[in-house]
Amino acid sequence: MLKIIAIPAFNDNYLWLLHDGKRALVVDPGDATPVFDTLAELNLKLDVILVTHHHLDHTGGVSALRVKTGAKVYGPATENIPKPYEAVSEGRNITALGGQFQVIDVPGHTSGHIAYFSPDVDGKPLLFCGDTLFSGGCGRLFEGTPAQMLGSLDKLATLPGNTVVCCTHEYTLSNLRFAVAVDPDNADLSRYQTHCINLREQNLPTLPTSIAQELLINPFLRTRQPALVAAARQLDASAQDDTAVFAAVRQLKNQFK
Repeated sequence: MLKIIAIPAFNDNYLWLLHDGKRALVVDPGDATPVFDTLAELNLKLDVILVTHHHLDHTGGVSALRVKTGAKVYGPATENIPKPYEAVSEGRNITALGGQFQVIDVPGHTSGHIAYFSPDVDGKPLLFCGDTLFSGGCGRLFEGTPAQMLGSLDKLATLPGNTVVCCTHEYTLSNLRFAVAVDPDNADLSRYQTHCINLREQNLPTLPTSIAQELLINPFLRTRQPALVAAARQLDASAQDDTAVFAAVRQLKNQFK
C-alpha cells in the first residue's frame, strides 16, 4: 500500500511525498530540509524526485536531495532545473514505486510545465499537477499564453473524476473567495467553501482535491459556463471565444482583492 504525505514548506507550499513504507518519491522539493526530516522520521529511502517546472520554490532542494540520497531526478524537457536530471515530456512513462507515471505537457504557468499522472495508486488515479491547477484556481500565466493554459486545463479536466489531485500550494481559501465572486449562484461552490474554511480552522490542509470536485467549483475549469462568460464580458465585452473568456477570467483573478 502506498501512502501520500503533504509536507508543508515555506509559507504555503506542499512537497508531496509518496511511499510504500520503505521507498519514496517526492514531488517539487523546493526545500530539502523538511524532506530529509520526513525520510528520517519514517525510515524511508528516497528513490525518485519528480519536478514539474523550474521555479525555485519547486527546485531549491533538488540538488541536496539527489547528492545525499542518489535519487533519480526527472524534470521538464524544455526548462532549466538543477542538473543532472532526465528530461521528460508528454508521452513518456516513468516507473516509480512499482507503478507507472505518465508525463503530461501542461504549459501556461511556465512554458514547459509538466504534470505526472498515475492511473492507479491503491485503487485511484493520482495527479501531481504542480502550479497548473489549484483547488478553486489555476497558476498565474508567467510565461505561457491563455490559449496554452486553457488547453492544459482542458487536458486535466478529461482525467477520471476520482483522480486524486495534489496541488502544490495552499491557496484554496483565497481562490474560493474569487470563485464565489464570479460564480455566486453555485451551490456546490458554497458548500465546498464552508468545508474548506472548517478544515483550515483546524489547521488541516484542503488538499488533495479531485477532478470531479474541481469541475463543480473551479472557475478556470468552468469558463464555458454562462455565469463565467458573463463575468468575463463585464471586464471585456469583446470576449467571445473560449480563449478570450478564459483570459478575461484570469485577468479578473489577477486584479481581485
